[in-house]
Amino acid sequence: MFDGKKYWIIGASEGLGRALASEMSNSGASVILSARNEERLIELAKELPNASVCALDVTDEASIKSAAEQIGQFDGVVYCAGFYEPVKATDWNSAAAVTMADVNFTGALRVLGQAVPKLLEQDQGHIILIGSLAGFRGLPGAIGYGASKAALMHLAENLRADLKHTKISVQCMNPGFIKTRLTEKNDFKMPSIMTPETAARQVANAITNGRFSTSFPAPFAWLFRIGRFLPLSVFQRLF
Repeated sequence: MFDGKKYWIIGASEGLGRALASEMSNSGASVILSARNEERLIELAKELPNASVCALDVTDEASIKSAAEQIGQFDGVVYCAGFYEPVKATDWNSAAAVTMADVNFTGALRVLGQAVPKLLEQDQGHIILIGSLAGFRGLPGAIGYGASKAALMHLAENLRADLKHTKISVQCMNPGFIKTRLTEKNDFKMPSIMTPETAARQVANAITNGRFSTSFPAPFAWLFRIGRFLPLSVFQRLF
């Protein structure tokens, strides 16, 4: 699946993005590592068999355009950039909420604005968006984060519909809790929390099987998938 393919991974400096870059590179892919922290990207690139670095800021249109021009052609793009801050409506934090929307969703629009035309021009490619179980329904303490991930997951469905008759495949991966510097901000028990490496293997397996949407880990993910059909009051009471 990955052998000989060139993937542009946005959000590769930490967490799932970093682990996924390692997983894909060690499985034969050539990876282009992008994020704001160039130093961390360079450290990772030195550990991988076939990796290059192209630092960028997903909130900056000019930065993304410059990176896309520098990279040239590629076979696939993975949008894994993410920002998280626990925010409740009763303790509103506009700066954090807007940043989550910009990094988690609007940044993807900026990247895809450069990537999709390239993939259409070469009439083949692969788009992978990293959503979240938090995007399925409204959760407590998730102002900004839940909505931004829901928007990204909806965007994946839009892309799938519009690119159905092309040779560009689209996939959306929706993980649960992953042990990172971001989830360390949570002050509650996180069920079925995974290491980044475990989550990366799940994503890699899902890429290989080709299914459009994959939510994990089971059985925790089943609660969210089934929860879409429950009355909202019942679903939110569970949390």
